[in-house]
Amino acid sequence: MSDVMDRSGPATTGVAAVDLRVETEGERRLYWAALDCWNVVRRGLTHYRRQPSYIAWQLGFPIVSVLLYGYVFGGAMKPPGGGDYRDFLMPGMFVMTMAFGFMNTAIAVVTDSSKGVIDRFRSMPMAPSAVVAGRGVNDLLVACAELTILAATALVMGWRSDGGLLGTAAAFALLVLLRFSLIWVGIWLGLLVPSPEAAGGLYAVVFPLTMISSVFVPPSSMPEWLGTVAAWNPISSTAAATRELFGNPVAGDGSWIQEHGVLMAVVWPLAVTAVFLPLAVRRFQRLSR
Repeated sequence: MSDVMDRSGPATTGVAAVDLRVETEGERRLYWAALDCWNVVRRGLTHYRRQPSYIAWQLGFPIVSVLLYGYVFGGAMKPPGGGDYRDFLMPGMFVMTMAFGFMNTAIAVVTDSSKGVIDRFRSMPMAPSAVVAGRGVNDLLVACAELTILAATALVMGWRSDGGLLGTAAAFALLVLLRFSLIWVGIWLGLLVPSPEAAGGLYAVVFPLTMISSVFVPPSSMPEWLGTVAAWNPISSTAAATRELFGNPVAGDGSWIQEHGVLMAVVWPLAVTAVFLPLAVRRFQRLSR
């Protein structure tokens, strides 16, 4: 019996191991869906490489905005509790850039739709979710690049984060979370509006929504009814949370929504994602029906 191998021991020398694992249908679908999504992302990033003027505008606009509001209006503005207005402004500008970014998503989606690119994608043997997911991943990568450039510009201007490493990382995570949630709003609007011109007209609606917030001034400085609207604006919650985490002046007025800025900076984006992600997917599925 000594020449009988114990089954719990190593395999016999010279016998090839055979992988008997069978790839399931679900695993194959997940693999091809991820590959299709990456191809859509790569297509979007290739457009930036071939159209440098577009990326210069998209990444340059935040820098111009920071310089304009920080230097032109900064001398006439006073933050809550005193101090340098730029310390109060910069977190708000980060939030504003993330909020405005979804309009770029809407314009890119409606441009592809009007040129028949999305119809071509739908006629190809690719995962239906790849177009929507790929657009979202592409725009999230661009948003991270925008945020990096904007933060570097703010540092050059003298802004600093006093919230420590964890606080600073958490603040930037909340900014990316806000952008992630608004991507689905942009995709849904891009699939809904009929033309790029109509999508550009949405700026007339988006701009007041960003202005009626705590991005530039505290809600307590506004008329009472308008201040209440501004305080409950989801953009204000992210602005208040990032200021708190960065250790910058906070535009607090003692209200519940202002005192729980970090909590609401998580709740609002999750709620927006829960509403608009299914709407974007459903709208894409109903195209040309």
